[in-house]
Amino acid sequence: MNDPLKTISVDGQKYPVESLSDDAKKQIANIRIVDQEIARLETLTAIAKTAKAAYSQALRGELQKVEVQ
Repeated sequence: MNDPLKTISVDGQKYPVESLSDDAKKQIANIRIVDQEIARLETLTAIAKTAKAAYSQALRGELQKVEVQ
């Protein structure tokens, strides 16, 4: 983060990273960590939805073997 050419945009405003306080830099790091966690959870959600679709398809196959009353 010590690159003098680096800026961060927040609410449409650009700020040079080197001018930010240490606390502001920590908040940026926290946001990045949270963004990574959100991406990880979105991947897990996609995996779970895929598994659910496969289980549903398998269930439909099994239900076709059952006589409907």
